Amino acid sequence: MRSFREAWDEALYGSDGFYRRERPSAHFRTSVHASPLFAAAVVRLAREIGARQITDIGAGSGELGKAVEVLAPELTVTGIELDDVLPPALTGLVIANEWLDNVPCELAELADDGVPRYLLADLGPGEVVEGKDLAWLERWWPLAEPGDRAEIGVTRDAAWADVVSRLDDGLAVAIDYGHVRAGRPAYGTLTGFRGGRECEPVPDGSCDITAHVALDSLGGTITTQRDALRALGVSAGRPSQELARTDPLRYIAELSSAGEAAELLDSAGLGAFGWVWTGSGADVVRRASRALVV
Repeated sequence: MRSFREAWDEALYGSDGFYRRERPSAHFRTSVHASPLFAAAVVRLAREIGARQITDIGAGSGELGKAVEVLAPELTVTGIELDDVLPPALTGLVIANEWLDNVPCELAELADDGVPRYLLADLGPGEVVEGKDLAWLERWWPLAEPGDRAEIGVTRDAAWADVVSRLDDGLAVAIDYGHVRAGRPAYGTLTGFRGGRECEPVPDGSCDITAHVALDSLGGTITTQRDALRALGVSAGRPSQELARTDPLRYIAELSSAGEAAELLDSAGLGAFGWVWTGSGADVVRRASRALVV
């Protein structure tokens, strides 16, 4: 029987896979869908580092690019999706928003004898974990008790390293729900989404399959979405009651914007996402460090 990673890959990206047939926005909501304030923050970050180009990895239907075009027509946005090939060099700002969580990876479970084993397509135990997968587990996600599970981040690390290796005077930001070694979930995070609801992660092509990202194994600097967006000017502060009296239409607009901001900044929701960033070029790193600190 195939490993779960192989089944996962086929279920999402095979000839009849989920992403070949479905629009992701019909099944789950991202920060881009939540508010144009997210795109505005991306535009501000691009301007802060002096970027003229934004590369959107895992672009879906191009929602981020469309929002950026309205806000900043001077910026060029290139969407990368499915069979698209990354260019040899990436300049400017590279955004990978909820991309790595859909990069299939091996699953492991600690057996009763204390040995980690791969999980198969039916989530039953398979061969013993060895080689670079075992080395990754021991370094980044050691399993403590029989029944503990982990998502082995080797394929995610390699995918992100490939992006970073192409940076030429630019900034790459991976944005995803994730965790670090000090707080790994004991039983992993594998799940599915169908029609906007969480479901069993059955690798048959009927649903999205996703798992949180081990953010620290990617390298780079980690911050939360809450802190990053606040540093980029997103605020959930409510407009004054005086504005309601003097300019009620503006008051309503600002109140709506504050509600959208609150969703993006919610530390129990989208605000808990991790931003992992790596810069190429001393000036870019300096500017990014300044732009992403509250």
